[in-house]
Amino acid sequence: MAIFRFHSADEIDFDVDLRELQGQDRLDLFCEFLSAIGRQVAKPVLMSSEGGDGHHPLLGFDVESDRVVLLAKPFGNTVSS
Repeated sequence: MAIFRFHSADEIDFDVDLRELQGQDRLDLFCEFLSAIGRQVAKPVLMSSEGGDGHHPLLGFDVESDRVVLLAKPFGNTVSS
């Protein structure tokens, strides 16, 4: 389920409950959703965490590569020197 917010004519803003994305099938469906929106408007579609400031997207549709890409490092992925 996606809840759309109409804050600006320049952005597509919506919330998704990440608990609903359990399993590869649901994640694939969500990526298809992001891709369909991005292809239709020919713009990137970025997903931030619910309640986030919108400036740190986690993943999104990249127009140039025509696919959804991971934009943030996974938790626990630290590099030690």
